[in-house]
Amino acid sequence: MIFITAKFRILPEHADRWPEIAGEFTRATRAEPGCLWFDWSRSVADPNEYVLVEAFRDDAAAVAHVQSDHFEQAQRVLPQHLAETPRIVNTTIPQDDWSELTEMAVPERG
Repeated sequence: MIFITAKFRILPEHADRWPEIAGEFTRATRAEPGCLWFDWSRSVADPNEYVLVEAFRDDAAAVAHVQSDHFEQAQRVLPQHLAETPRIVNTTIPQDDWSELTEMAVPERG
């Protein structure tokens, strides 16, 4: 899968509304057949920073994503709300879902 993590620094006046601002893009991306996940989290250290964790089935799915109409629309709309260009880590890994973090295994309860 193609695994991507990106950090978005949002202008302070837009930070609380970021999930709404990016909402249409998020919903459209999640609906793509090759999207495995597309999840935003707000930083606990910086309330103006959001981290996007996304994954696509393969190269073809990632290419389809960046060539989609909603990606093009996001390129026009989202940057006006950003304090700086987002930073990204993009890699291919040989799996298709999350693995368990066995070092923190939760014992059976019951």
